[in-house]
Amino acid sequence: MGFRYHLPVDLLFGRGKVSEIGTIASRYGSKALIVTGKGSTKRSGLLDRVQFYLEEAGIRYLLYDKAVPNPTTVLAEDGAKVAAYAGCDLVIALGGGSVIDCAKSIAFMTCNTGSISDYIFNRKQGTDALPLIAVPTTCGTGSEANGFAVLTDPETGDKKSLRRDCIIPALSIIDPELMQTMPPGVLASVGFDALCHSMEGFLSAQAQPFTDALALQAIRAIAAHLPALYQGSEDADAWDAVTWASTAGGMVIHTAGVALPHGMEHPASGLKNIIHGKGLAALTPVITDVSCQAAPERYAVISQLLGGRTATDCGDAIRAFLSKIGLLTTLSEQGITEEDIPWMTENCFQVSSASIANHPLKADREIISGIYTKAL
Repeated sequence: MGFRYHLPVDLLFGRGKVSEIGTIASRYGSKALIVTGKGSTKRSGLLDRVQFYLEEAGIRYLLYDKAVPNPTTVLAEDGAKVAAYAGCDLVIALGGGSVIDCAKSIAFMTCNTGSISDYIFNRKQGTDALPLIAVPTTCGTGSEANGFAVLTDPETGDKKSLRRDCIIPALSIIDPELMQTMPPGVLASVGFDALCHSMEGFLSAQAQPFTDALALQAIRAIAAHLPALYQGSEDADAWDAVTWASTAGGMVIHTAGVALPHGMEHPASGLKNIIHGKGLAALTPVITDVSCQAAPERYAVISQLLGGRTATDCGDAIRAFLSKIGLLTTLSEQGITEEDIPWMTENCFQVSSASIANHPLKADREIISGIYTKAL
């Protein structure tokens, strides 16, 4: 077997590490665009703390607090204009995966011209981005540890990743203490997203020994600790484990990519702006039922880590796990209707061809349409 693993990201992991952001930022620039959302970092006090640390280090900053779940191409281009006009030479992301993805795309478009959709669909390449410091506040996407930024085009509904090494964060500060302000429902959703990253990376045609090792460690940690954290446990070691599992999953998919669950979820949330983790929860067990015999040994490993026994009961093991974190759902409960299935099926092949190719079961339009129907 031959393989290559390359991921040039600097990770600073540990409780209280966010206090070092001023010193760290001074290595990369003198004026930062702080990208965040409207609510959580303000309510938790994190934004105020980071601003204090930056001021203490003599770093000027401008706040861009427009990031939203399922960030759009419009936000990326708008934020880049703000950063360029203000003369920012550094971007700092404070928030969950959507915030980090928004910040990555802003850092990229500040250094490139035209429509970001041209870069997402590889009609143009681009070569540079502003340095980015990522401070995740949710243990879900792992965006702090890879070169992906998922964006939705509001005009077309296309939800697809900008993928470039230049948007890998220059440094990510991963502070498990910042995760403990999440409401249980948010924790369940982002935690299941993190689990899916490692399950799909383990099943991917691009999996290799390094990604396998990270994926299995992450699956084991989430299976062992996420349900207790959802129930209110304050166990510091458990928070550390799940936080690291999220970052590890981000590293996994940078190399191995995602598979059919993410590939099929993106059209659903691109169309109806549903919560990503809930879309995955509706689709993943059904996809597993249909796919498990295409990679029985790997599905059996996942099943056993989640409390099952064999490949054939992996879907049920995933459902049992979802029930522990209050996330059992269907696509219809997320607002998807039977009339949406033809569009989502076609869009899946437009935006998720790599994910379809990665999956153990080679799915055609009939299979994908059937899965959407079963997941309603």
